[in-house]
Amino acid sequence: MQTATTVMDKVDAAGGPVGAGSQTLMRGLDLIEAVSHEMLTLSELAARLDLTKSTTHRLLSALVDRGYLAFTPRAGYRLGPKLLLLGTLAQAQADLVQVARPHLEELAAATEDTVHLGILDGDRALYLDKVPGRRRITISSRVGDRQPLTSTGLGKALMIDHSPAYWRERFDADQATGAPKADHAVWHERMQGYATCGRAFDLEENEDQIRCVAAPIRDAAGKIVGAISVSSAAQYMSDARMTTLSDEVRGTADAISHELGYEPSAD
Repeated sequence: MQTATTVMDKVDAAGGPVGAGSQTLMRGLDLIEAVSHEMLTLSELAARLDLTKSTTHRLLSALVDRGYLAFTPRAGYRLGPKLLLLGTLAQAQADLVQVARPHLEELAAATEDTVHLGILDGDRALYLDKVPGRRRITISSRVGDRQPLTSTGLGKALMIDHSPAYWRERFDADQATGAPKADHAVWHERMQGYATCGRAFDLEENEDQIRCVAAPIRDAAGKIVGAISVSSAAQYMSDARMTTLSDEVRGTADAISHELGYEPSAD
């Protein structure tokens, strides 16, 4: 049994003491874990976590409001519908990485460049996997990074199917939150071309001297569920090579999509 004292004694990833906000988060997670095995009442949960009933009720109410827990009168608290959704999404992400990995390795070997796999995570591109290339260059991306949609190849590929109104909304938001400065008219014209071609470029927009070619991955319903990109130093990514790479990157994305059940229409 983990008590509140144990939670408060925890340290953060940097080795410092956990702050008040983190303490609340940890207690919330303790409550979720406590009911993961059995339905428990307010009194039982308060006793298990060594918290007052008022504090426990406040935390439980917030978790119920967000859907992480559910409450049944005279029975207690149990896991909520939000966790079912997150579990499904987590499984889908794990499946995507597993299916994509051999294709990413093959593409990295063929191009000698760094290959990424990412998904749309809210209003950002989340990097799920990375296979380094053979060239002696440094690509600063890391698995777990969340990058702007409008300045990355992955991000643009992920939102190819979205409306121009969504593109504008994301462009304005990214510009306001520190994305590299760009001219909307030029950016929008390029996005229209990317949507037509089924692939996207990063022309040193996110990282100086780094270019990439990206393409979306689709599920059985034809929905974009991820994207891959090939990234390299600008000296290895001339306009001509990026055009040549487009077919290879699209082909790899299509192969992954096929394994996920996607079958393009005849037309």
